[in-house]
Amino acid sequence: MGALSPCDSFSQFDKSKLLNLAKLYKYDFDDLDMIDLEEQLKIFFHSCIKDECFTSLKGISDLSRLMVSTKKHPSYHLAYKLLKLSLILPVATASVERCFLKMKLLKTNLCNKIGNEFSNDTLLCNVETEALAKVENDKVMERFQKMSPQI
Repeated sequence: MGALSPCDSFSQFDKSKLLNLAKLYKYDFDDLDMIDLEEQLKIFFHSCIKDECFTSLKGISDLSRLMVSTKKHPSYHLAYKLLKLSLILPVATASVERCFLKMKLLKTNLCNKIGNEFSNDTLLCNVETEALAKVENDKVMERFQKMSPQI
């Protein structure tokens, strides 16, 4: 991700590292895209170096905003896609790590004896706490009261 950094006039820009990063996203970049991406990155780098707007950027989020505002993102759509994926990566990684941590806490010997459906529901309630906090207790109680009794 640092290879995309616009700091110090793209001093860390490294096309080979960016192509290796794109290879990790095999569903987003097929073989033809990889060939096009290599050429696009070369042209993108030279156009950004020559454009004074791109010399004072602080990070890749600034770069993505400026690409949209200068309307360069359609011209360099593959480079922009790689930039968006680079911005999403830390958030996605943290979310997955948080889910695994909660799963590790819930999956004890006692919980392993519980059925999978109940275990999945418990994990969902622990992971999606923000969404669950929006559910009103009165609505849940009303729904249970309206349910027909099981015989």
